[in-house]
Amino acid sequence: MKFGTKAIHAGVEPDPSTGAIMTPIFQTSTYVQSAPGKHQGFEYARTQNPTRLALEKSLAALENGHDAICFGSGLAAMDAILKTLSPGDEIISTNDLYGGSYRLMTKIYSRFGIKSHFVNMDDTKKLEKLINANTKLIWIETPTNPMLNIVDIRKVVRVASKHKIKVCVDNTFASPYLQNPIDMGADMVLHSATKYLGGHSDVILGAVVVKTAALAKELHFIQNAAGAVPGPQDCFLVLRGIKTLHLRVERACKNAKKIAKYLQMHPKVGKVYYPGFKDHPNHEVAKKQMRDFGAMVSFDLKKDSESTARKIMSSTKLFSLAESLGGVESLIGHPATMTHASIPKKDRMKVGLTDSLMRLSVGVEDVDDLIEDLENAFANI
Repeated sequence: MKFGTKAIHAGVEPDPSTGAIMTPIFQTSTYVQSAPGKHQGFEYARTQNPTRLALEKSLAALENGHDAICFGSGLAAMDAILKTLSPGDEIISTNDLYGGSYRLMTKIYSRFGIKSHFVNMDDTKKLEKLINANTKLIWIETPTNPMLNIVDIRKVVRVASKHKIKVCVDNTFASPYLQNPIDMGADMVLHSATKYLGGHSDVILGAVVVKTAALAKELHFIQNAAGAVPGPQDCFLVLRGIKTLHLRVERACKNAKKIAKYLQMHPKVGKVYYPGFKDHPNHEVAKKQMRDFGAMVSFDLKKDSESTARKIMSSTKLFSLAESLGGVESLIGHPATMTHASIPKKDRMKVGLTDSLMRLSVGVEDVDDLIEDLENAFANI
């Protein structure tokens, strides 16, 4: 089954009681049993919910995984993965990653004796130097947030496999339409389903797709025991969003390509970060492991000025100034003070995240209108 068909049909069946083509929202906290322990597959809604189950089946199919486990947010999904670790265990992560992920590793799990290392994964020798008997997880973002660096998933998996270390890939920026890390050997794939999967900026939800039954059992246990589950309405909204995932992402990628080229030629713009450029680090890897280059574009100014960047971001009309990404509407954001404010400036600067860096989540509007919006904003400086 090809991706567009899977997006619409996988995991979803007409409701047997009514024939409804859309999965019903099972807004219930519990289920009646005919006798103690005798039920129809559902006991309590924290443990199981039919709407959530349909979403989990759909996500597993989209990522070619064994199973999927849904949570109340992307960070709740990451939290569940980190709960599989024990005091003394260590994580190796990409050195350019979402500020919330960095915060969870360094401010929360460090208190429980779980140590995190951050490294540029282009150099697998540097990665291997950090590996020791305590290393239990390698955490990859690709493309990274917000510098859009590309990590060669297969290359990292080869290193991890040699040392029997699990690999999780945060696939939020790419979405399953552009990249399937499990096919490249990853053990787990994380999604902030709030972004491209939901696609309409109206839901908060996270998910982990896993390669094996053993991981599925462990994470389902944590899902039930810790209870950070999404509600059925949220699951319904993501199921609704998935049906147009391929259409939205395809259009957004086309728009992003044109906008990246426009920015590259602009006299006031310094560096443009976009994996589709031939001189972008690991462009050839992106060509190999992604179906397109994504709809995220970051750029900074020739003169690194936060005040000038703020003026630009406050001047756009179609690019709304807001956190998040992956919706049908275009957004502009300032990582240094928004999504990555929890990362110390010295660490941000090491990966090129300047105070003038701006991040675009390109939507599905008419691209000529988006370019005109940016042009008008530049005219104000």
